[in-house]
Order: sequence, then C-alpha cells, then structure tokens
Amino acid sequence: MLIILAVAAAIFLFEGDLPASVVDAKYSNSESEFLIMENGSRVHYRDQGNASGLPVVLVHGAMASLHTWEPWVSILGQKYRIVTLDLPAHGLTGQVPSGEYGGDVFTQTIDAVANAVGLKDFVLGGNSMGGGATWRYALEHPERVSAMILVDSVAPRSWQSSSINIDEEGGTEYDREAPAAFALLQQEWFRAIARYLDPASLIGQGLRSAYNDSPVVDEQLIERYYELIMREGTRTAILSRTGSYGDSDQLTDFSALTQPTLIMWGGQDAVIPVSVAPLFEKNMPNTVTIIYPDLGHIPMEENPTLTAADVLKFLDSLQAK
Repeated sequence: MLIILAVAAAIFLFEGDLPASVVDAKYSNSESEFLIMENGSRVHYRDQGNASGLPVVLVHGAMASLHTWEPWVSILGQKYRIVTLDLPAHGLTGQVPSGEYGGDVFTQTIDAVANAVGLKDFVLGGNSMGGGATWRYALEHPERVSAMILVDSVAPRSWQSSSINIDEEGGTEYDREAPAAFALLQQEWFRAIARYLDPASLIGQGLRSAYNDSPVVDEQLIERYYELIMREGTRTAILSRTGSYGDSDQLTDFSALTQPTLIMWGGQDAVIPVSVAPLFEKNMPNTVTIIYPDLGHIPMEENPTLTAADVLKFLDSLQAK
C-alpha cells in the first residue's frame, strides 16, 4: 500500500527541473563570479564591498544560497570586504561532477574560493549548516581564520544529549513547528520520491517556520528558494547531501578554536533552539553571545539593520586590537 501511495504521489505531484541557464540568468548579477575547481565543480561566488577592508567570508545554511547575505552585504560592505558563495548542492553551484556533498567538500569549496580571491586570512561566518561549515573549516585551517561569526549554527553530533536532540540538519525537539522538509528528508520512503515532487508547499511552510513568520517571507523570497531548488540537478544533489553531510562529524576539541567568535541566535529559532548557544559558549574559550528574543533561524534577513550593527561592533573591535 505504501508503494502504491508513493507511486500515485509521484504521478500527481510530479514537477520537472528548471533549466540551469534560465535560473542562472535570473539569480546571477554583475557581481557574480564562477570558479572552476580542480574537481570540475563550478562554484558561484561574489566578492563585494570595500576591497581594502578586512575580508569577511559568509556561508549560507541548508537549502539557502549566498542571496541570504545580501542585506548584510549592503551594510557591512560599506566598510568591509564581503565574500559570499554557494556551496555544492545549493544556489547556482548546484550539482557537482563528483556527486559529493559532505562536510569535507564544503571545507574544500570555502578554501578554493578564498584562494581564488587572494585571501591569506579572513573572518569566517555562517548560518545554520553554514555555521557548521565555518567551525569545521576553522578546525582544519586555524591559521586562516582570524575570527568567526556563528549565526544559529549547527552543533557537533557529539553534543547530543537527552535534553538537546540535535539531528543531522541541526534541528532539535522544540515547542515551535519546525520545517517539515527536514523531518521528511530523514524518511526513506520520502527520499525515494522526493526527486520528482513539487516542493512548493514544503518550501512555503519551511520558510515561514524558519523565519519565525517574518514579513520578509514574501512571494519573491519563496520564489527564490523554489527556483534555486528546482534548478536542474539540485534536488538530486540535495538528497545526496542530506545523506552524507554529518558522516564525518566526530568528537571535536573546540577549545582549539581560540579565535574571537561572535555567537548570534534568534530566541524564536524553530530549527536550532537558542538553548544550543550556551554549548558553544561552554566549549569555546573566546566568545561573545547575542540573543535576539523576537527573531528566528535567519536573523540576518529578518532584521538586517539590528544584526549587522552588532556585527559591525564585533568587526570594529577586531580592528582596534
């Protein structure tokens, strides 16, 4: 019966991919650059802001893209150099020839972009999954990361406990309705047909949940997520990434991360609750934490003016030392 229902769903809810060229034309701009890595991956990135300022590299979260940082770019970029990128399985990078989408590949991608734009050392920041990519990169390349910005970041699996049940996407048990897509992607029956389904309803519900029902979740934002996910090959890549991203997550000594680190968290985060923030404080020796009581999982888009002002203070403090 389950097989019959799955087949029926695939038939009636089927939606084909969007041509990559069409999506690329819509979501690239004059600042967009494309790096061809040694493994054949074509990585979309942007190098914006004050070219002579302290460089800051920002990494997006799961299902997102570098576009999530544009509100910050317009504010921080007046003083600092801001580099953003689309990770494999995301944005205009999308599917890559190797078919690999784990944490190691994310580290390699960040490193390749940093090298391509000529950065020796830089501030590295990330939201959600991108936060996980940030601390993983810093553990592997500590000499290149002068400071970190962790925005509602994924935590290591080794921090799992009876009180905080962190799953592969960084999600937890929480009293708000979490994005349904994360739970469904853990189910084999759903993964078997997800490549062919129209994700529109899941995207809408997921964004409203992640953004804490913020008014920034309008038709344009939903359309951006939808069309980038529907870009040719991306749904297949997302399914591959979901099954591999956390596999290399091992017991980690976070005391080695001595860089100044700004921890930012939405108090209404329905994906990774604010109760995870103290774990970063406990395990890292040089942190400053800011909680935004009324914001959700994507604070840099929900209130870019407030959050960017705090980042500016943090970056200015680094310059003063």
